Amino acid sequence: MLFARSGLTLAIVAATAVQAAPIAFAIPPTTLGAAIILLGEQAGLTIGFNEPGVAARRTAGVHGRMTTRAALDKLLAGTGYNYVFVDSRTVRISKAAPSPTPVAIPAATVAADPAAARDIVVTGSKQGLSMARFPGAVSVIALDDARGLRDAAKGTQGIVDRLPQLFTTGLGSGRDKLFIRGVADSSFNGTSQSTVGQYLGDVRLNFNAPDPDLNLYDIARVEVLEGPQGTLYGTGSLGGILRLVPNAPDLDTLTATAHAAWLSTHLGATGSDLAAMVNVPLAAGKVALRGVGWRVITPGYIDDSARNLTDINRTSNFGGRLTLRYVPGDDWTIDLGVVVQNIQSSDGQYAETNLPPLTRRSLLAQPFDNDYRLAYVRVIKAWDVNVLTSTTNVIRQTLVNSFDASGYPGTTGATLFRENVTITLFSHETRVAGQSDHANWLAGFSAIQSDDLIQRSLSNAALTPLLAGARNVATEAAVFGQYGWHLRDSLTLTGGARLAFAQGSGERVDALAASDGTHSSSKLLPMAAVSWQARPSLVAFAQIQQGARAGGVTTAIADVDVLPQHFDPDQITTFETGVRFGSAHGTGVHGTLSAALSRWTNIQSDLVDITGLPFTTNIGDGKIAALETQLSWSPTDGLTLEASGFLNNSVLDKPAPLYAAAVDRELPNVAEMGGRVAFQYYVALSADISATFDGAVRYVGTSTLGIGPLLDVTQGDYAEASLGARVDRGNWGLTLGIDNLTDTRGNRFSFGDPFGLIRGNQITPLRPRTVRIGADAHF
Repeated sequence: MLFARSGLTLAIVAATAVQAAPIAFAIPPTTLGAAIILLGEQAGLTIGFNEPGVAARRTAGVHGRMTTRAALDKLLAGTGYNYVFVDSRTVRISKAAPSPTPVAIPAATVAADPAAARDIVVTGSKQGLSMARFPGAVSVIALDDARGLRDAAKGTQGIVDRLPQLFTTGLGSGRDKLFIRGVADSSFNGTSQSTVGQYLGDVRLNFNAPDPDLNLYDIARVEVLEGPQGTLYGTGSLGGILRLVPNAPDLDTLTATAHAAWLSTHLGATGSDLAAMVNVPLAAGKVALRGVGWRVITPGYIDDSARNLTDINRTSNFGGRLTLRYVPGDDWTIDLGVVVQNIQSSDGQYAETNLPPLTRRSLLAQPFDNDYRLAYVRVIKAWDVNVLTSTTNVIRQTLVNSFDASGYPGTTGATLFRENVTITLFSHETRVAGQSDHANWLAGFSAIQSDDLIQRSLSNAALTPLLAGARNVATEAAVFGQYGWHLRDSLTLTGGARLAFAQGSGERVDALAASDGTHSSSKLLPMAAVSWQARPSLVAFAQIQQGARAGGVTTAIADVDVLPQHFDPDQITTFETGVRFGSAHGTGVHGTLSAALSRWTNIQSDLVDITGLPFTTNIGDGKIAALETQLSWSPTDGLTLEASGFLNNSVLDKPAPLYAAAVDRELPNVAEMGGRVAFQYYVALSADISATFDGAVRYVGTSTLGIGPLLDVTQGDYAEASLGARVDRGNWGLTLGIDNLTDTRGNRFSFGDPFGLIRGNQITPLRPRTVRIGADAHF
């Protein structure tokens, strides 16, 4: 099921009353899923549907001033679907005659799966909460054709460009760490668990690996729940949750899409991205198969003067998703799916400040490889006012990092450091959720096991010594639940908790292979929240919630000490309050303002030692204060203006003894301020031709690489502009995009090779101005 709320940032709607007077609608040709989000926003409606084919169908759009009923008639014309007003604020779209009794479905189920929905639900939470009752900050990006096709090949970077509160490091595709709301532990990849949980619908994508950076083609929307989200999502959600919501298989209609684009980077090379989708009903109304495939070549722009090479940092990404859906009847839905993606970077994307722009000197290539494999099964059963969702998945991921370690102590000549990481992840969750007029509830259990093997070596012409590696096996079982009391129509109190039992084992992996045995622990992660709809255009909320990560075993220096080194669990507690305000009508100003205070104890941090070798440790306690605002305004027909920004103040106020010199230093990678302003303009040029224009300017403030003298290097403090255009005619579309319009020479990230970090001259330049021309078709 899909719903709508403010264009860029607010998840699905707590609607205001339907207006009889005409409204200015501006909905471009796109999928029905994306169009419903826009119509719900502009008309102030909650819109639901119970047919799996709705989201992927095409619509010609709606433009001009008209009543809400006229807009719905036009939007659904020729699609085979109709609508009914369940009440004055609620619309249901369906082929069949509607049921008079609306049923609430858990939001996470609906976000991943329109077919599971019966009627009215809100995305972004595992409970079926309207925005009037949801007590936290949540954002959504609807990936319509105007912007979604341009961003699909960018993967996560396309999301980061549109949400200032989402941060990333700059090592490159498939090797970056993500941060939300200033909860940033370090700049480096290591053995600690991620601070941001990532999901494909209900399917968990990571545990202690970098961002898999999945291609966004045929993704309906992206949702970000700001954290911590420990009660519902468990460990590894200190900063929040990033969810990719794919289009579901259509059980009735054979459809296909294709897309091709060419791009060129100024002072760099050329590249391309190709993608296609096919949806095949195998048994009408019962079984369908949906497959997506892509191949992306991202051009290089870094030169290496030592090796006399140009444009060395070329990256390729190829892969696909396949989903088989079976609906046997009696409100059962079964999905089987696989995801395969290979990312290969031919070299690092950093430069050096003492050389000409976009240039560095290194003796060896530093390639990277990320091979990602995922298989899952999901079963959904709906009855009465309850829905059961059970998801099981297995991930196998292989990461290969290479760095130029020439000059490492004890070596001579060109020396290559190589790190192989093999991750096997099993994850399961079963939950039951529902909603009535007086309450909403959720209860479930989960289990997860992560097996992480890290092997390292140094090699040159003389020898290939093995360095100390590590293997960590983490197992966790948990029960969790939440209950929300609707004290009256406008006030909801929510309480919940997660009780987790964890066991970990670790060993150092080298010639001596000293085992560390096992350690066990239990943890309770409670939450409490309140939401109050003071009036139809004003909702206030507040909550307190916790998140945590497990400890483990690390290796620091390649010596002969056989005793493994430990890092301990950490925990964060966050108090958040905010308001959502304004009218959801097409010409109104609406947005959010939120503030959060966090206390982070025993912070885990992946670091590098003075020689360049990685290790993980606890650096002490810190606190984070964050203020965010997000606004959207449609002053005229077809024109939408957006503004968003944040202020962030983080500090390590109680450092561990080894890091006492870093007292009162800010946490890494998160700027003290940042923001984005954007516009989108839609115009109908004729009966069957329309155009969409958009542009944005994003400012990234100054941050530091990490804690301590070696990492006291600044980055950020730049503004980057982009422009785009799209022309639609029937089932065909042409797109133009220009990124880094002014060719800004900013520094995204002050790191590329840990063995050269001590020189303090590494930067990751912004990709120079890049022009992209694309074409797409829908069949």
